Amino acid sequence: MTNIAICAPATPITRDHAQALDALVAAEFPGTRVTFHEQCFASAGHFAGDDLARLTALLDCANDAAFDAVWFAKGGYGSNRIAEAAVAQMNQAARAKTYVGFSDCGYLLAALYRAGIGQCAHGSMPVSARSERGREAVRRVLRWLSGDNSGLEPSLNGTMPAAAFNLITLAMLAKTRMMPDLSGHVLMVEEVSEHLYAVDRCFFALAGSLPRLAGLRLGAITAVPENYVEFGQTEEEIARYWCDRAAIPYLGRAQIGHTADNHVVPFGLAGPARSA
Repeated sequence: MTNIAICAPATPITRDHAQALDALVAAEFPGTRVTFHEQCFASAGHFAGDDLARLTALLDCANDAAFDAVWFAKGGYGSNRIAEAAVAQMNQAARAKTYVGFSDCGYLLAALYRAGIGQCAHGSMPVSARSERGREAVRRVLRWLSGDNSGLEPSLNGTMPAAAFNLITLAMLAKTRMMPDLSGHVLMVEEVSEHLYAVDRCFFALAGSLPRLAGLRLGAITAVPENYVEFGQTEEEIARYWCDRAAIPYLGRAQIGHTADNHVVPFGLAGPARSA
């Protein structure tokens, strides 16, 4: 049995989201049990409870030896406010776990990866379980946590370490105490709901601060707002431009992003989850 704890380090989900995931797990994953921390449904302005409530819930899940994995319920801004404090208070049980999420929860994945705590993975979250297309993205995570690697990003081959982030999240992480050393990694980035000039701005911020990467792959850039004037470059042309400027090999596209095609990217070398 794979026991998964779910908490919300940033923004809340509804009980309908939880019921949708419970139903999916009961119908298709009899070897898996998911447990939602009550904090997932809390509300304090933008956040799923105040900083202390979110931090406490995360530590409840991470430090409990009964759980094999911690799955972040949803993104939305907020996990950066508790990431450093969480890492500083994690115990040995936390170090044996797998942690899954993406988007804003990349702050937590970065802090955990830098500290060498557990196995981190960029993957879809329980909030997506209410739609049929979203459920397929959720299934990829559940399969991977059960030992099935079929939902891994297709370019992963287990011979080169990888990491994946939302582009703006990564740009905000750069030069902070949470930023992990990505030397020699294949870095994958994606973005949602940002103008193309903002995508370009993020690449500018990262081009001078990233270490020597093995290469960069570009995930989905979706829901791009219409600007008053066209930017003049596509998202891939932007990525290639800044890779050339920073002498980073551009390796093509990756199947990650805020879409139903979001695939799992374990940080480091690809393989089955530790809970499998």
